[in-house]
Amino acid sequence: MKKQIGVLTSTRAEFGLLKPLIQNLMKDDCFEVKVLVTGAHLSPDFGYTYKEIEEARIPIAEKIECLTDGDNPRAISENMAMALRGFGEYFQKHKLDLLIVLGDRYETMAVCIAAMNFEIPIAHIHGGEATEGLIDEAIRHSITKMSQLHFACTEMYRKRIVQMGEQPDRVFNVGALAVENILNMDYISSEELGKAIGIDLTKDYGVVTFHPVTLEKNSGVEQIREVLAALTYFRNMSFIITKANADAGGRRINEIIDDYARKYDNVIAVTSLGVRKYLSAVKGCKVVIGNSSSGIIEAPCLHVPTVNIGDRQKGRFMPDSIINCIPEEESIVKAINNALDKEFQAKVLIMTNPFGDGNTSKTITAIIHGIFEQGGDINIKKSFYDLRWD
Repeated sequence: MKKQIGVLTSTRAEFGLLKPLIQNLMKDDCFEVKVLVTGAHLSPDFGYTYKEIEEARIPIAEKIECLTDGDNPRAISENMAMALRGFGEYFQKHKLDLLIVLGDRYETMAVCIAAMNFEIPIAHIHGGEATEGLIDEAIRHSITKMSQLHFACTEMYRKRIVQMGEQPDRVFNVGALAVENILNMDYISSEELGKAIGIDLTKDYGVVTFHPVTLEKNSGVEQIREVLAALTYFRNMSFIITKANADAGGRRINEIIDDYARKYDNVIAVTSLGVRKYLSAVKGCKVVIGNSSSGIIEAPCLHVPTVNIGDRQKGRFMPDSIINCIPEEESIVKAINNALDKEFQAKVLIMTNPFGDGNTSKTITAIIHGIFEQGGDINIKKSFYDLRWD
């Protein structure tokens, strides 16, 4: 019988990364892949991005709602409860041999708790990373401790997972899925992209993404105002602003972005570009601005400078293409000017990609296939791996 492999996705960015892995798993005759869709994918406020999965001709096994209309701490707790209940019902009916999850979303942790209760092994992608400005830090490490297999994107992160007590033979440095997307993407020209979304991209432009900083109470609204104020100094450029995710405070940030975009004809605000348009936008731009992980991984791989604002990504490995600044107008303006400097742009253009060779999905598929082939099933029992203290 084929092994039943569940793949969880709850956001546009997450699916963009998982897409090549899902496609590779589907090619393996030993696996039956169940794509489980939840979270922001199913919300009109965040663009009904489950449609991108359908457009990729990837079958959706189940859609499970877990998003309320609110984004305050109580609503987030309610969302987690919905995910725990909904996926508990799904796992009661459908026994999986492995659940694959990526990253550090709160709904992902709830789903992993449900899987753990049903003794379903978990494979975690992008563990071992640090984001000191986010509650995601604790969530990510919690998912690591619930997981049996670990796929890290750098050697530093692999070692950190082992440091957390995970057995080294179950922790793999496979590189970043984003690199694979970047190397294999059929890119759209800037001119074509501009026409598609309604803005002039024949001149220099930037891509802006700013999410809530969940461990800094109510800071997101103040910080996005500083970011937008900084953009007004660059009226000779165009800006694509992709809206915030479904974290606490995200909806209010998006309202402010929409108000700003209505005032300036060199700015367009979009709920979701999808993988192809987003990577094409980054590839053609002069600078990525904000606090998204895409500025830390995708932008460096595309040889584009990043202005990383505030502490949301603090603790991650930072390639040389990244300029960090505090979330204040003057500091952001200075950082953008530094990123646009011709000498810095030339340096970034020849920078070596630090996140793998672009074979991540094939490597993960082969590892999972090999583990099942050797032992039949993945043992959910774990023993703590102690480091030697000499």
